[in-house]
Parts: sequence; C-alpha cells; structure tokens
Amino acid sequence: MRSVLSRRARPGPLGVALAATTLAAGALVPLAGTAHAAVACSVTYTTNQWPGGFTANVSLRNEGDALTGWRLSWTFLDGQRIQQLWSGRHTQSGNAVTVTNEAWNGNVAAGGSVSFGFNASWTGQNRPPTDFAVNGTPCTGANKPPTVSLTAPADNSSHPVGTPITVSANAADTDGTVDRVEFYNGTTLIGTDTTAPYSVQWANAPVGQHSLAARAHDNRGASALSTPIAVTVVSAPTIVASPATVTVRQGQSAQTGIKLATQPSGPVTVAVARSAGSTDLTATPASLTFSPTDWNTAKPVTITSADNGGALASATFRATATGYTAATIEARELSADTSDYTAAFLEQYNKIKDPASGYFRDINGLLVPYHSVETLLVEAPDHGHQTTSEAYSYYLWLEAAYGRISGEWGPFNDAWESLEKYIIPSAADQPNAGRYNPADPATYAPEHPHPSAYPSQLDGNVPVGQDPIAGELRTAYGSDTIYGMHWLLDVDNTLGFGHCGDESDAAPAYINTYQRGSQESVWETIPQPSCDTFAHGGPNGFLDLFTGDGQYAKQWKYTNAPDADARAVQVAYLANKWATEQGKASQVAGVVADAAKMGDYLRYAMFDKYFKRIGDCTNPMTCPGGTGRQSQHYLMSWYYAWGGATDTSAGWAWRIGDGANHQGYQNPLAAYALANDPALKPKSATGAQDWATSLTRQLQFIKWLQSAEGGIAGGATNSWDGQYTQPPTDLPTFNGMFYDYQPVWHDPPSNRWFGFQVWGMERVAALYSETGNAQAKDILDKWVPWAIAHTDIGEGGDFAVPSDMTWTGTPSGDFTSSGSNWPAANPGLHVTVDTQGRDVGVAAALAKTLLHYAARSGDAAARTTGEGLLNALLANQTEIGIATPETRSDYARFDDEYVPGGEGTYVPPGWSGTMPNGDVIEPGATFLSIRSYFMDDPDWPKVQAYLDGGPAPTFTYHRFWAQAEIATAFAAHVDLFTP
Repeated sequence: MRSVLSRRARPGPLGVALAATTLAAGALVPLAGTAHAAVACSVTYTTNQWPGGFTANVSLRNEGDALTGWRLSWTFLDGQRIQQLWSGRHTQSGNAVTVTNEAWNGNVAAGGSVSFGFNASWTGQNRPPTDFAVNGTPCTGANKPPTVSLTAPADNSSHPVGTPITVSANAADTDGTVDRVEFYNGTTLIGTDTTAPYSVQWANAPVGQHSLAARAHDNRGASALSTPIAVTVVSAPTIVASPATVTVRQGQSAQTGIKLATQPSGPVTVAVARSAGSTDLTATPASLTFSPTDWNTAKPVTITSADNGGALASATFRATATGYTAATIEARELSADTSDYTAAFLEQYNKIKDPASGYFRDINGLLVPYHSVETLLVEAPDHGHQTTSEAYSYYLWLEAAYGRISGEWGPFNDAWESLEKYIIPSAADQPNAGRYNPADPATYAPEHPHPSAYPSQLDGNVPVGQDPIAGELRTAYGSDTIYGMHWLLDVDNTLGFGHCGDESDAAPAYINTYQRGSQESVWETIPQPSCDTFAHGGPNGFLDLFTGDGQYAKQWKYTNAPDADARAVQVAYLANKWATEQGKASQVAGVVADAAKMGDYLRYAMFDKYFKRIGDCTNPMTCPGGTGRQSQHYLMSWYYAWGGATDTSAGWAWRIGDGANHQGYQNPLAAYALANDPALKPKSATGAQDWATSLTRQLQFIKWLQSAEGGIAGGATNSWDGQYTQPPTDLPTFNGMFYDYQPVWHDPPSNRWFGFQVWGMERVAALYSETGNAQAKDILDKWVPWAIAHTDIGEGGDFAVPSDMTWTGTPSGDFTSSGSNWPAANPGLHVTVDTQGRDVGVAAALAKTLLHYAARSGDAAARTTGEGLLNALLANQTEIGIATPETRSDYARFDDEYVPGGEGTYVPPGWSGTMPNGDVIEPGATFLSIRSYFMDDPDWPKVQAYLDGGPAPTFTYHRFWAQAEIATAFAAHVDLFTP
C-alpha cells in the first residue's frame, strides 16, 4: 500500500509577489547557524576541453564576510597557459596565475558568488588546480557546521524528581574540531562539555514536561542544534494509567492499561482499588506485579459494571504502590441500552485525548494536534510531528461530536482557542498587512511543470486584476489582517526556524514546503520558514529558490488550505445545531461567530490567482485583469495566500487566490451554512450572497465532473500549467475554465487517491441528509452504488476500500452556469478502480458518506455497508486507536538524487545554503541530506535496512485526522440513527 497523504500535496503560493525595496543580508544571532571567518571561500572549476585547448568557468563563492575587492590565485599543475580571460583581469608567471576583479564585480556579499571564464592551451594533461586562494587565504570551502545528536536520555522518557538526569550527545566536525557542546532545556543552558564523550548531569530538574537539545560549536565559530527530545520529570516514581478515563455500559466491562513511568530496581507490586464512587463498578485484578524488564509494558485492568439496572454511576480507582505516585482512573457507566457506536465513540475519544497516547502537544495549556503520533512519516507533511490546518479542523470536529454526545462544550471552545492562537497568524505575524493595495494585489510569476524551471521570474508587465472584497472585509472587521489558517506548522520546531523565522526555540513554527509547480512531490521539496528573515538558506534566505527578482527583502507569507477552513465552518454549523438542541447555543456562540468570520475570508479561494477574468484565459498578456466580480469562479480552489514585508520602512503586502479547482475541496454544506444559518452569516456586505452562489456552483461543478460509473473526476483550471496558456487539446470548459483530470499536482495525479472522493462526497451527503437537497441526491444516487460495488467487507475486521483510480475521457461538453441549471450526463468520462486498500481514515469517511445518504434516502445497502465498515474498524483496535499496518515502498526515495528532468531534490546550479541544523542545501542534495534528523529517529533502522537492500518497511501509523475521522464516524451513526 502506498502512502496516503503524499497524494495530497499542498503547493504554496507559486509565483507570488516577492517585491522588495532593499537587498538585505540576514543578521546572525548567537544561537543561529554558521558564524563566518573574516575571509573564507570555495571555488567551482569546470572545463570543456578539446585537443590542445579548453574553456574554463570559475565560480568563486564568498563563504566569509563581504568582500569589497578580490584577488584569486592558483597554480596550474600541467603548464596550462591562459590565452583570453573575461569578467576579470589576469596575470600569469609560469604556472602561477592571479585574477583580480573588474570595477563592476569587486563587491561580493557574504554567501554571494562571482564568476569568470577563460580560454587556455594544454599539453599532456589538463588537471584542475588544487590551491585556489582569495586575497592570500586558501579556499578551503565553507566552514561546515558540526553535526550533533542527543544519545541520552531516551525520547519521551520519564524521570523521578530529585534524580540527576544524564544528558549526552555525539558531535563531530568534518572540517575542524568540536570546541564545545552546550545542553539546553528549552532556551535555558543546563551545562557545557568540552571533551568527548559529551555529557552533563542535569540536577534539580523541575517536575513537568521538558524539551532537551544540544548545540555543538566548532573551532571556527559554526554551530548546529540537535533535534530536540521530550522528557518528563515526575514528582516521584509514578504509575501510569492509559486511558485514564473509561466508559462502560451497565452489565458490561471495559479495559485500561497500567504501567510504570520509570524503570524500577526490583519488583513492584501495584494495588488497584476503588477510592471513591459507586460499588457498582469494580476493577480486576486487584494487583499487578512489574519487574525491571516489563515495567514499560501496559498490563490490562478490567472495569466491570454490575448488571443491576440502577441509576448511572461513576467511580474513581487508584493504582498505588509504596513510594510511587498513584495513577487515577475515572470510570463512568453508560446505560445498558447505549448504542454500540456511542460506546465506540467514547472509547476512541478517550484514547485520542489521553496524554499518554501522544496525539497532542500541550503548549501553554492548549492542545496542538500532531499530524501523527509517530515521527517518522513522510506524506503531505514531511514529518509526523508537524501539523496541518486539516488536523485542526478534525480536532474541532472531534470535540463537536463529544459535545453532541456528552453535552460538554468546553473542549470544543478550547479547540478553537488553540486553533486561533497557533495556526491563524496573529496581527503581529502579519506586519504591514495594511499596506496591501487591492488595485494591485500581486506581481505575476508563471508556474512551471517541473521544479528545475525554478526560480520563476516575476513579470510586472503581465496584467493583474483588482481585489473586490478587501475593502468590505476591512469595513466589516476593522482590520487588514487575514483571518484564515496557515496550512502547515512545525509543532516541535524540529527544523529550528522558530515561531516566525525568529530562530528561537519557540514552538510551534510556521513553515512551508511545496513551492515549485505541479511535479514537485513531497520527496522533492525544500522546507522553508513562512517568515523568511534570511537567517538560513542562502544570502536571500530561501526566496531565490522559488522566485526570480533583482533584489529580495525579508518577508512573511502564508498559504491557506480552503478545504480545512471550510471543514471548520461545517463543524461550527453542526456544533451550533447540536448545542441549540441541548439549549446550550450560548456556550458555542463565540466560536460560531469566529467561524463565520473565517468563512468571510475564505472567499479568497473563490478568485483567480491574479484576479484575472474567469474564462478562456489562454495567454498571460492578453487575458485581462478582472474588475468587479469578473475574477470570481465561486468554487473552493486549491489555496489562497497572502504575505508582506517584515520591514515597516519597506512596507508592502500582497494577496492571491487560485484558479485551479479540485473536486475533493468543494464543501457545499459549508456554503449552505454560510448562506442560510443566521448564526453563521458573514458580516461583510456580500459574503452571504457569495456563499449562496457558491452552493449552486459547487453542486453544478461536481455533477459536471461525474463519470459514467459515478466517481467524480478531477476539476478545472483558469490557468493551464499555472501560466494562462492554451491547453494541449480541445478540452471542455466549466464557465470557461478548462477540464483537468489532475488539477494542481501530477506526482502522483491529484485525483488518483480515493480519499478525495469520500472527503468531498461526505459533504454532499451531509448536505443531503440535513436539507434534502435534490441536486445533492442526484449526484449521490449514482456515486453511492459505484462506491459500494468496489468495497469489500469480510470477517474479523477484514475490509478493503478503493485506493488508486485511473481516469479516461472528458465531460460531455462546455457548461455555463445560469441559475440552477444542471449539467448533462457524461457517457464518455470513465473511472477505473485500480487497487483497494485498508486505509482506516478513508474507510471511516466512506462510512460517514453512506450513512448520511442512507439516513435521508432509506437506502438499505448504504446503511448496511456503512455499518459493516464501522464494525470492521472496531476489530482493528490498537492500544492508542484503530489502525492497520502499511508497507512504505516510497521510502526508497529518502536518498534520491536529482535526475535532470526527472525526480529528486532540485537545487539550481551555483545555489547553496544551510538548514538551521547545518544540513547543506546544494546541487546533489537529497530529501534525507537536508533532513538528517530522520537518522536519529528510533524507527530509522527499518528505513535504513530498506535502503541497504532489504524489504520495504512496514509501519502502523496513527494519523490524527484518521483517528478523529473514525471517532466522528461512530458519532455520526449515533446522530443519524439513535433516537
């Protein structure tokens, strides 16, 4: 089974305006990156020779402080003689050569390069020189930072308070020596060691969770920070219960697990007994014994409810041992006739929310969801402890479902508070937002089919349109900052960029990856900070990898994933509905109002990227900029993005939409809510009407893309190849936008993954079950039988759902929206299901879709299949969730080098830079070489064995979105079918 989320790449704002007023160099701070010596250099020497002669190109890179004049010298090894030299002045005496700068190329910034060339003669041999020097200093290359990794304590380990913790690291330096290694708890220095093996004793570590890291310094001033690890200091030797909350139906039982937090020196007997509450609840066994070898293996404790039919009871149990801090287990009874799916939801919810499971990081009292519990995971996020706006939207959904079942809405409000604080950039993270000019929203730069065509040149001559909603948003909310989620966070600051490029150890950090066109898969991306302060990367940070300009300025830039924001709005609509039914609407009113605001700004996804006119844009110069609503397609495009300068004296800002529309991003239920629910009505003058139009337009779009079999094809674009060019064939259009079976990205084709089918159709089905919308039913009547026909459910938890698909043909013809007119059928558009898989998240989303359809239509097959999937999922329990193993053959790409025109991490010739940990970014870099922290991951040996020729590794992943999808699928059954 191939990766799932690698099929859902999230490109960044390709071709956005990176305008600048000054060329600024990145300031270095004591804890950041490499400190350069006064003079340091590296030389690239290439030749093209023929008998008796050759041409040489010499590139001199300044690895030290800025040069105001340079003199490069070397000695030929074989008597070569220079005949002509350009872009410099040379003298040659025997084999000794000196080249000095011209008047116009003498200034070379730190990290900058200068090149010259010459023609020369040779006889015998033509070996390259080996003794290049600038201004008398040998060009030994850049001062490469040392490498460093923590070796102790273990990641996620626990330690009793009062016991010193040994913190150790390995460190090495390839071009010098390690001067010292500093050890940090967050930003607080614990201690320093100057000799290997590097180690300090951390005495008096306070109780709580801590993030430890080591920083190695070399003898030439460079430094590098290790990947941080998490440790917990407990008040005493501690007993751990997971999950710590258990629900059990009357007359039945449930389990939790007990283990020790730290290794004991001998046997430990743990007693389990009720400490408070009803005697109707009992726990067995009464004692457990742990040894120094099995202390960290959870042993089951069964909580049983008496079958006495009395009032629902609760009880508290304590697991105790002499000298240990006790673990507490809260048990609550459910009525004997409680739905199986209510019980299943609560069990799954308790596992997800249990701190010991590892789905969240607690930051200042708010929970931030990880993409997955496991760290070694590469798909759309390139590390498991990043997170996405998608994960946040599922966190919100999980808590809304909990509010529906429990009547408690505090966790739902807490989820939105975390979302607002950590993944919606604050006003402070959007400086100069008020400098945005709606009449000139962004400077055009074409997208390209392959990363090797980047950087893409900005072109101010290409016409752009006007932004028609900026003014009304400012009027409605009194602010120029955008209220939308950025799509990607580095929760643990593993990369080291810092919160907003500030290089601090603050977490989470705003980052981006995708930035270079439709062929850039996750394996070809280069991580970059969303706030580029030039502290890392090259002289211009990471900007000149993506966009070509004459000069660059420090700046911030964020990318919104509209499907995630729309899902958050959808969930707010459901939460308001459920809370209102409970008489508790006031408890969620604040979040619902914020969701309406988010929906107002989400309209930027309805506009062409550069606000050009929608329809038949086949030339960037002649496709005009739109005025009024000419640039508005009313669909949910792949992204919208915004950014600006960090320097207030160089104040400017930009915004873009996107003309590429994917079927899987449409959310007609969110559109319905924003258009019709008074509690979610946007404040802007035209927001509600835009969403009313969008509701009809989205349904028309989905129907226009429906294949003869029932599956929904890819989408449509207003800008072919991201360049507003003529498509290669005569493709049908949707309101003038060209059909594209693989909109946005092509490695692999973006509509190949069945997950996009169920994500999109769940929203259509939910709209149908909520409102009875006839157009939604028309789509589902064809889609549901097709999906069921390709779904298998066996015994003992065996199931298979569609995975990979192939598309052929096109929609029948052009379609132009006119009111609620409806597209014709597509007998020439076909889909083939190539493979099936056991993706638990996809299975849960499919179950949701089928159950929503069944609840309104009464379709028995849809309900039977939906419930069959839920029951199969229940048979695939793990200690912390529901998951199935998957084999990752794509992990062979960890060390792919770039192949011209093909796959691999492309770095332009002559470009080099560094990641915060010192990993070098240069031609020949690989996914792994610029993410060397993966080699310290405890799961890395499985991947290394594969790279060394062994079998593809198998992992059991616990993705947050999938676990929440499962929980909310159980809750959906309760909502739809439980009286």
